[in-house]
Amino acid sequence: MKTSAKLLAILLLFIGLVLVNYLASRIPWRVDNTAANVYTLSGGTYSLLEKIEEPITLDFYFSRSASGLPISYKNFAARVEEMLNQYARAARGRLVINVINPEPDTPEEEAATRAGIQPRIIPGTGESVYFGLSATAADQAETIGSFAPDREQFLEYDLSQLIYTVQVLEKRRMGLISSLPLQSPPFNPMMAQMGQQPPPDQFIIGEWERTFDIETIEPTAIELPANLDVLVVVHPQGLSPELEYAIDQFLLDGSPVMLVLDPSSEHFKRQVPPQQMMMGGGAPNVSSDLPRLLAAYGIDYSAGDVIGDLLLGAQVNTGRGVARFPHWLQLGADNFSAEVMPTADLNSMILVEAGRIAPVEGSELTFTPLIQTSAQAGSVPQMMLQFAAQQDISGDITPDGPHTIAAMITGAFTTAFPDGPPPPPESEEEASEISESLPAEASVKEGDGTLVVVADADWLMDSYSIRRINFGGFQAADPLNDNLAFGTNAVEYLAGSQDLISIRSKGSSVHPFTVVREMEAAAQQRYQQQLEALESRLSEVQSELTSLQAQVGDNGLLVASPEIAEAIANFQAQEAEMRRERRDIRRALREDIDALETNLLLLNLFAAPVGIGLFGWWFHRSRRRR
Repeated sequence: MKTSAKLLAILLLFIGLVLVNYLASRIPWRVDNTAANVYTLSGGTYSLLEKIEEPITLDFYFSRSASGLPISYKNFAARVEEMLNQYARAARGRLVINVINPEPDTPEEEAATRAGIQPRIIPGTGESVYFGLSATAADQAETIGSFAPDREQFLEYDLSQLIYTVQVLEKRRMGLISSLPLQSPPFNPMMAQMGQQPPPDQFIIGEWERTFDIETIEPTAIELPANLDVLVVVHPQGLSPELEYAIDQFLLDGSPVMLVLDPSSEHFKRQVPPQQMMMGGGAPNVSSDLPRLLAAYGIDYSAGDVIGDLLLGAQVNTGRGVARFPHWLQLGADNFSAEVMPTADLNSMILVEAGRIAPVEGSELTFTPLIQTSAQAGSVPQMMLQFAAQQDISGDITPDGPHTIAAMITGAFTTAFPDGPPPPPESEEEASEISESLPAEASVKEGDGTLVVVADADWLMDSYSIRRINFGGFQAADPLNDNLAFGTNAVEYLAGSQDLISIRSKGSSVHPFTVVREMEAAAQQRYQQQLEALESRLSEVQSELTSLQAQVGDNGLLVASPEIAEAIANFQAQEAEMRRERRDIRRALREDIDALETNLLLLNLFAAPVGIGLFGWWFHRSRRRR
C-alpha cells in the first residue's frame, strides 16, 4: 500500500471515529445499567409530560464560564442539562429548553435576576454563580432558584414538580377536619371596636394558605365538599359515620389523605386544671382514633399507648428545673426517611407523647416509614403520663424499637364499608337529609390511594414548632425545628398529583471509591497503634524541649548549665527523627492507594492503544493467511 493511501486511510479512520461519537450523542436511545436507574425517567414523569396542554419554556441558567467553579457544580450542571434534554425528547415538542450562560453585566444576568434565580458566591474568588431553572407557560412562571448537588437524588422530582406547578392556574383545594384549634374561632366585631385584636391562627394554617384554599369541614358533617385535591384530618373527635364513609370513598377514589392521630394530646391535657387531673378526672379529647378505617386499611395503631425513647428524650423545663422526658421525642436527621420527599431534607422535629403505627401482618399495601424512633424506644400506657412531670418514667420503658411514628401507605385499599353507607339515624329529618346525599350502596369497593398517617398531632401547634416575633408591626415566626416544614411538605407532596407521588428518589451519579476507602481503613488499622505511640513520644519530647528553652534569656544566651544545653540539642535531634518517622508512616498509609492510582492511570492510557494494536496485528495476520 502506498504512503498516500495509508495517510488517507488514517484520515478516514479519524473522521469515522468523530462521526460515530457525534451520531452516538444525537441518537435519542440510551441504555441505563445503573443499579438505581439514575438516568431513566419514571413512568410518572412520562405521564405528566403527556398531559402538557400548552408548550412550556424552560430556561436553564448556569454560569459555566465563572472562574474557580467547583468541579462538583460542573458535573451536576451537565447532569441537569442531560436530564432536561431527556424531558424534551419525552415531551415531543411540548418543552422548549434554553441553556443560558449569565455572564456578569450582561442582559442574560439581568434575565436570571428577573426570573428569581439566586446567585451563589464561590468561596475564594467571591464571584457570583447562577445555577437555576425558570419555567414559563402562557402567563404562569415558576422557578427553581438554585440547584444543589447534594439533592441530586431528587432531581427528577424537582423538575417534574416545576413542570406540574407552572400549569396550575389557580390554588388547589384542601379539606381540613380538625379537633385541634388550628384555626382561630370567629371574632366578635364588637371586640375589635374595643381595641382588641383577633387571636391568630396557628402558623401552619398560614403556610398551607400560601398554596391552598382551605375548606373547613365540621366533624359532624355528612359529606365532603366537591373537588378537593387533598384531605387533612387532624386529631379526629366525634366524626359522624357518614363523614367516615365520605373519607373512605375519597381515599379509594384515588384522592390523597393525611391522617394525624394522637394517643395523648398535650394540648387538651393542658386544658384541665392540675387538681382535677390529680383527682382522676382525665382530660377530654386526649386521644384520637379511627379504628374502623385503620382496621380496613391494615394499619396497627393503639390509641392507649405512647412511645418513649431512652435515646431521643427531650430536655423540658418543668418550672422546677430541667428534666428529661423520654416521651417527648427530639428527633434528628437519622430518624427521617431520606428516600421520600416529605422528610428527605428534615433535620429536627419534636413530637410530644406520640404513638406508633405498623402494618398488619399479611397486608398487601406498601408501607413506607417516614419518621422512626431509635432502637431504644418502647411503649408505655397513656394513663401513666398524667403525672410524668413529677416522676421519671424511664424505668417503665422496655426498649423494643425502632418504632414508626409516621408512614405513607400506598396501594389498593379495600373499603371500610363493604355493606354500603352507614344506616341513617332514627330521626326522620336527619335520615331524609342524609339519604339525599349518599348513594344506596358503596360507590367504590376498592381503589388505589395514598394515605399518610402520623401518630401525633401536637407538633402542628405553635408551642412546639415556632417562636412568634413582632417584625416591623407584623407577626413573623422563628422556626424552632422542622415541624412546619414537615406539615407543608407532606400536604404539598400529596396534593401535587398521582404522577408526582409515584416518582421516587434516584441514586446519585457520583459514587464513592469504596475500594480506596477500604484500603485506607485497612492501612489506618495497620499503622494506627504505631502512629499513636509515636505521637505520644513526640508530644513528651516537645513538652520537655519547651520547658528547657524557657531558660533561655531575652538576649538568646543560655543562663543554665552546659548539661541543659546538651539536653536541648538531644531533644531537638529526637524531635527531628520522630517527625521523619511520622512522615514515613503517613507515606506508608498511602502506598497501596498511590500504587492503585498509578496502575489505573497506566491502564487508562495504554488499554485502548494496546487493544487496537492487538486487533491490528490479528487482522494483519488473518489477511496474510488468506
